[in-house]
Amino acid sequence: MEYRQLGRSGLRVSALTLGTMTYGGRGMFGALGSGGLEDADRQVGMALDAGVNMIDTADMYSDGLAEEIIGQVVERRRDEVLLSTKGRMVLGEGPNDGGASRFHLMRQLEGSLRRLRTDHVDIYHVHEWDGQTPLEETMETLDTMLRSGKVRYLGVSNYTGWQLMKALAVCDAHGYQRFVANQIYYSLESRDAEYELLPLSVDQGLGILVWSPLAGGLVSGKYRRGKDAPKGTRQVDERWNEPPVRDRERLYDTVEVLVEVADAHGVSPAQVALAWLLTRPAVTSLVIGARKDEQLRDNLDAVDLTLAGDEIAALDRVSAPAMIYPHWHQANLARDRFGPPDLVLHGSAT
Repeated sequence: MEYRQLGRSGLRVSALTLGTMTYGGRGMFGALGSGGLEDADRQVGMALDAGVNMIDTADMYSDGLAEEIIGQVVERRRDEVLLSTKGRMVLGEGPNDGGASRFHLMRQLEGSLRRLRTDHVDIYHVHEWDGQTPLEETMETLDTMLRSGKVRYLGVSNYTGWQLMKALAVCDAHGYQRFVANQIYYSLESRDAEYELLPLSVDQGLGILVWSPLAGGLVSGKYRRGKDAPKGTRQVDERWNEPPVRDRERLYDTVEVLVEVADAHGVSPAQVALAWLLTRPAVTSLVIGARKDEQLRDNLDAVDLTLAGDEIAALDRVSAPAMIYPHWHQANLARDRFGPPDLVLHGSAT
């Protein structure tokens, strides 16, 4: 297993992180899986044996049941693993049962600590943007959590570029602790994050944690042009609609290249998709999860796969995002002055 520095922090995180959305099965999360305590215990053991040192969860996963399951599994080996969780989503019908207010975040952190059976979490993420709570309130609350010892590092998830940059500016203005992790959706199916979020993370020193690196299985090789989606997968379950696919033909083109590269290495297309992500700037760790042990075992093997330069280039070409404004304008007139963050999207400056 490879271990990577998480942004500008001193924390070293395994290149793969175990995700927990497949545990519990409550509500819409039943579309992803319904693993129980025995399943989680076995898969956590598999991940730790492979060198994984972080488990990622959230208060909303199966309405807290995923955290409860992980809490029971990890309690006896807490010192062996980093725990990452999240708060912000709406988890009730009351007026304060969602958002990034001081009231909600502090209450949710305490609930997560109880369910996880621990006195601290290693990374605490704001799970989603809240445009009605002042950022000064949110960031001061997170800073207080960290200084209390209940949180070791701060992360953010699903912000736009301007929202994240504004949050960091508030931290700098008030001397609050900054985010060191940026957990985002990023895959060969959708490279939207390269417009702003990856360049920003490179520039500001945030480590990228990637959720759904296989695009909900879309780039695993199971979904091919002219073939029906496999039964029992999330793509045919009405309870789950992520990620949206805007260009299905380009997806199929990408999968064809994935299959070609995978066949050349004698591995699965899923391993190739994960290995490609691990070559991307600022990416620290990929959050992987699986219903079945064989899927998890296959994903864990991705860290041993090294792609050739021409294979990476082929995947880059077939999945390249459209050059939207102002990026096409800058590509024409600013390329001579591009720095490392710009080159995340634009590639070589030459």
